[in-house]
Amino acid sequence: MKKLTTTIRKGLHGQLHVPGDKSISHRSIIFGAISSGATEVSNFLPSDDCITTIQAFRDMGVVIERSSDHVRVHGAPNGLKPPRHPLNMGNSGTTTRLLLGLLSGQHFTTELFGDASLSRRPMRRVTEPLSQAGARFKVGEKGTLPITVFGQQNLKTLNYRLPVASAQVKSALILAALQTHGESTIIEKLQTRDHTERMLKAFGGEIYQDGRTIQVMGKPQLIGQNVTVPGDLSSAAFFLTAAALLPGSEVTLKNVGLNPTRTGFLDVLNRMGASVDVLNEKEQVEPSGDLRVRHSHLKAIHLSQEDIPSVIDELPLVALLATQAKGTTLITGAEELRVKETDRIAVVAEELTKLGARIEELPDGLIIHGQTALNPQMSDRADTHGDHRIGMMLAVAALLCDRSLYLENEAAINISYPDFFDDLKQLLCEEGTEER
Repeated sequence: MKKLTTTIRKGLHGQLHVPGDKSISHRSIIFGAISSGATEVSNFLPSDDCITTIQAFRDMGVVIERSSDHVRVHGAPNGLKPPRHPLNMGNSGTTTRLLLGLLSGQHFTTELFGDASLSRRPMRRVTEPLSQAGARFKVGEKGTLPITVFGQQNLKTLNYRLPVASAQVKSALILAALQTHGESTIIEKLQTRDHTERMLKAFGGEIYQDGRTIQVMGKPQLIGQNVTVPGDLSSAAFFLTAAALLPGSEVTLKNVGLNPTRTGFLDVLNRMGASVDVLNEKEQVEPSGDLRVRHSHLKAIHLSQEDIPSVIDELPLVALLATQAKGTTLITGAEELRVKETDRIAVVAEELTKLGARIEELPDGLIIHGQTALNPQMSDRADTHGDHRIGMMLAVAALLCDRSLYLENEAAINISYPDFFDDLKQLLCEEGTEER
């Protein structure tokens, strides 16, 4: 159990390099593994989820060397090897869903399993469209892990309209399409993050996009690349939130990824009246820049279905920001939150209510009444519920309290940000966290 920092009177100050982007780190391993030659990855995120992806490919015969945040992947363009045992997906939904697409076109059978949290997450949204291309699966009774993938080397091209806005499902279909002869068409419901499309193009693949329509050519000749992973905007979001909320704060986050499909949280901050400046922008495969944020007085907003895909991972933080904003914030069209690592709609409402927030739960979102003083109510215990983003959101919420708050199941934060508490302490003007 971790005692969280409270009563920060002077705010947060300084500069910080946040860890590498999790989504891009995953994909750098996947594309490196199926390309010719070596792929060098700098600023790789060594979190539990990303290590899961590395281990899965090692288990399939790919040689991967890692030293801290630098990874070298020796590609296996002639095909992956059958693993000797079922592949452990841990808590990583990204690894699982993307591998379902990749493994569907291999020449061997693979079983995937995960931890209790991942084993509750829906997978038929991936397996059903893949089945239309000829892929074969044995799926758990509730449409969840464990799943057996019966690899098929004669997959048909896809022509599929996505019923959900999901970058993971889209990426799985793209990875399957690469193993077909001909051109596949994928049409998104709403535009989602495009890291897979950008990386595929950088590795030499043929992929074209016209609005929400994506065309993928099968059987490309992919070549290993040098990949520099920008800082993860979803990780930066916790410090952006803390600095925006705490009087006296001014923080600069260095070299953060600014992919336009990921900057929804910056748009939300601007709409709420936060002071956020983008500095030193760089245009590469993935655009990046520095983010400077200062404390601001915030106002309520309304987020609807069209806003959700680009801010899906940051919605717990939007809810926290809304507790301090002037007015009532409404979030709708976010039913996808119900099938994340936890039911994030229910958990956000539960945990922030413990701190005195006034929140109403909707089937697809939340109503948050602002300008509420936060402090532990009936208990000084908060719980991550095994969800890394809930845990970090609560650590930021604790900065607004003037009484001690203890976080249970804090190890979940290692899934995406192992050094989170050290980095938070670096920006604080008073004593940081302590163990109990």
